[in-house]
Amino acid sequence: MNWNRKDYFNNILLLSPWLIIFTIFWLYPLIYAFYLSLCDYQTLTSKTRFIGFENYKRVFADPLFWKALKNTAIFTFVTVPITTAISLFLANLLNSKFVKFKNFFQSAFFVPSITSLVVISIIFVNLYSSEGYINNLLRFLHLPYPKLGWLQDERTALPAIMIMDIWMSVGYYMILFLASMQSIPKEYYEVAELYSANGWQKFWKITFPSIRPMFLFVIVLNSIKSFQIFVEIYVMTRGGPLHSTTTLVYLIYENAFVKIDQMGYASAITFVVFFLLVSLSILQIKLLKVK
Repeated sequence: MNWNRKDYFNNILLLSPWLIIFTIFWLYPLIYAFYLSLCDYQTLTSKTRFIGFENYKRVFADPLFWKALKNTAIFTFVTVPITTAISLFLANLLNSKFVKFKNFFQSAFFVPSITSLVVISIIFVNLYSSEGYINNLLRFLHLPYPKLGWLQDERTALPAIMIMDIWMSVGYYMILFLASMQSIPKEYYEVAELYSANGWQKFWKITFPSIRPMFLFVIVLNSIKSFQIFVEIYVMTRGGPLHSTTTLVYLIYENAFVKIDQMGYASAITFVVFFLLVSLSILQIKLLKVK
């Protein structure tokens, strides 16, 4: 196809709104953040001193960074498989012809994922408190419970947030799986029934291979979301107690906006997180072998 100058100019003109927004709000901040990661930047005075890769050396020598990385990894590698498995199970259940009131259940499961995350976090802060509903229920059943509250105990704070995240996220990924399942031709299942295939065989031989691209999308999307967890931590624990819920993104926030004079160091952590996310996504794509 031959392009003349007029066509080329028209295409650039049509793309220009997106290119301008991309440059101003994504490319320039990215380049500037990388520059800051190589500097000692004083936020209040705007003084910048180039120090090379000293901030990156500091990142890998910082025990709090490794603690935050451990917390983030635990959060990601526990919540992602559980959320995916529950979402897949619910989607397969709602896709069957034996469940009634499907629209009601779809809406009921989906509502938490579109509710304000701040509102949900505040509700769970009250549920997890020392005199909250959960502790009162466990006390009534004579079961052990953290007397200071779930978010005040370093052993239970992170698991408590993980449970909330799973409950909140399941409905969204269920809808994605359900949409993918409903696009599978019914003829595949009719043929399988002719060969007396049971429910598990239909799922493993027909459903799962057909929704594998969506499965990869959900895994990658959920991993990125989990790796970037911030709002829940900020509202519910502020990284405590004893940094037991400090995650990488909260560590970035704390250094950039609480300590004020650590913007360069925060930028360095940001790029480390970026490369970790890229590496994790590539690894997931290769392991699932979806083209």
